[in-house]
Amino acid sequence: MNEKCGLRVAIACLIASGSAAAGDFPDRPIRLIVASAPGGQPDINARMFATELSKQFRQQVVVDNRTGASGAIGYEMLAKAPPDGYTLSYISFTLATNPSMLRQLQYDASRDLQMVILTHITPNILTVAAALPVKSVAELIAYAKKNPGKLMYGSGGYGASPHISMELFTQMTGTDLVHVPYKGVQQAITEIIGGQLQIICENTSSVMPHVTSGRLRALGVTGPRRIPIIPDLPTVAEAGVPGYEITPWGGYAVPAGTPGPVVTKLNKEFNKVVALPAVRERWIALGIEPMGGSPAQFTEHVRKETAKWSEVIKRAGLKGG
Repeated sequence: MNEKCGLRVAIACLIASGSAAAGDFPDRPIRLIVASAPGGQPDINARMFATELSKQFRQQVVVDNRTGASGAIGYEMLAKAPPDGYTLSYISFTLATNPSMLRQLQYDASRDLQMVILTHITPNILTVAAALPVKSVAELIAYAKKNPGKLMYGSGGYGASPHISMELFTQMTGTDLVHVPYKGVQQAITEIIGGQLQIICENTSSVMPHVTSGRLRALGVTGPRRIPIIPDLPTVAEAGVPGYEITPWGGYAVPAGTPGPVVTKLNKEFNKVVALPAVRERWIALGIEPMGGSPAQFTEHVRKETAKWSEVIKRAGLKGG
């Protein structure tokens, strides 16, 4: 056999082995890392997918919560896991902000991770304490300028979308607001309801119950368009900050080097879950927009988001540990 024939045989064997791997996959339980605490929106979404994928794969998908360092601990675990498809991770907005926020990041997303699918996007809602005498974004800006450094906003941690939402807001409005980070968003919400904070910009599922009860006042949606759950609420851009837009997102990834056929199969099964009517109806009711698509589309989305928010973080002079 000459050298060229030997190469063809080798390639054919690789293709055949990859196809076989995808055909057998999965033949044991899958670990799904969630780089945030139990009970939050990422955890709830991941557990929903774990339930549906377990049915589709006929193998258990087990959620493993690994919190800390704005998701970096969980992402690092994924990067170091065997590239066989049996370790997945929920990927969120912090993947795009961590490279600019953290000094000693132990992974490189573009090198160490393979994106599988962007499952959804979900805008935040800019809200204020009911006692704060402002009823619109324009009034909030005016009040903040009259009281520089006196208004405080809460978040679930540095670099997460609530924090970056407000950093972008202060940059575009010329206001001086004080960031107060907490270990979890629920603590921040408790503080604003209790009067210790004045502002929070969080996802719809976290703040809408309190908006409905009257304990918080919604001023604007951070995304590019209004949302069905509260159609009369304008976007922040419509309400007085032209060009303002931030839309947090979520998806799933595997370690780089995972065989292509396995990635393709995972993507196909995730897309099936996104397409389920019950999933879509539940998400839309929470202000979440279902997405789906290919690994390449998610990879490009992460690239663009990382570049965009690095500029905002740089202008703000932010740098974590």
